[in-house]
Amino acid sequence: MSLDGVYDDNNPFALILAGKIPSTKLYEDAHTLAFLDIQPQSKGHSLVISKWSRARNILEIEDEALAKVMASVKKVANATRRALAPDGIHIAQFNGAPAGQTVFHLHVHVVPRWEGGPLGFSAHAQGDFADAAQLAALAEQIRAQF
Repeated sequence: MSLDGVYDDNNPFALILAGKIPSTKLYEDAHTLAFLDIQPQSKGHSLVISKWSRARNILEIEDEALAKVMASVKKVANATRRALAPDGIHIAQFNGAPAGQTVFHLHVHVVPRWEGGPLGFSAHAQGDFADAAQLAALAEQIRAQF
């Protein structure tokens, strides 16, 4: 998809918000939801989304929704840091398929990184799926840091 288009109410993140598909939640408030990525680029890779904005990308999101998402990104990054002690945290956001966006509901990636580990995203949303039990245990560890 390009940068332009119509919001799809059946995209995976809309379905998560509607309770139609499961997610491993890390953080939730009135405006945002954070959950672990099911195809993580590293241990603790999470996503933060707006619960009410129907923006497909950063070019469409309302300023208030973006501010709420970024405030939650900071909270999730800090909790992830306390829980996992990474050497760095990669914060990423993609706009349009040619830029690597695969789900067209604005989302921000919070990706812990360790010295000597890979950088960047390799075949995003095409890697191995994480074990659900391992995600649940990891989520408990991160949630304990909020």
